[in-house]
Order: sequence, then C-alpha cells, then structure tokens
Amino acid sequence: MTVSKERKAELTAQFGNTPVDTGNPKVQVAILTERIKELTEHMKSHQKDFHTRRGLLMLVGRRRRLLSYIKKNDIFEYRALIKELGIRDNIQ
Repeated sequence: MTVSKERKAELTAQFGNTPVDTGNPKVQVAILTERIKELTEHMKSHQKDFHTRRGLLMLVGRRRRLLSYIKKNDIFEYRALIKELGIRDNIQ
C-alpha cells in the first residue's frame, strides 16, 4: 500500500518549494498522511492484521516527529499545514 507516483508528484508540487523537493518536511508529512489514510482504510476491514497495525503506528510516530520539528521551527507553517491536511493539533 504505497502512494502512486502521480499522487506523490502532486503532493510534492503542492507542499514543496520545487516540484522535486521531496526532502522538505512538509512534503514528507503530506506523503505520510496519504499512506496513513490508506492503511487506516485497510485496517477497517482487516482488524486482526497486526503487522499492518505495527507499520501504521510507526508511520504515525514518524509523522508526529516531523510535525514537532515543523512546529518548533515555524508555528505558522505548522498551523497552515495541519489545517490543510486535516490533522488534529496534539503535538506538545
């Protein structure tokens, strides 16, 4: 369950400084959010898939660490990003 090349290019163009800027933390958070949404849908129909559950929790942790980095460096950018992606603000 990966994000397609086309969707990844769209997210990179939307959140990155350049269309090939995949190292930008905002782009990484957007791509992780896409993957988390896909895995969440998978988990709704396969509740006992514990390998996927572990992977999902690891992705959520990685996204949380990136979001805390963005929040620490630029709070306005962080607020705009979570509003655009529809993520709750629970980073301490």
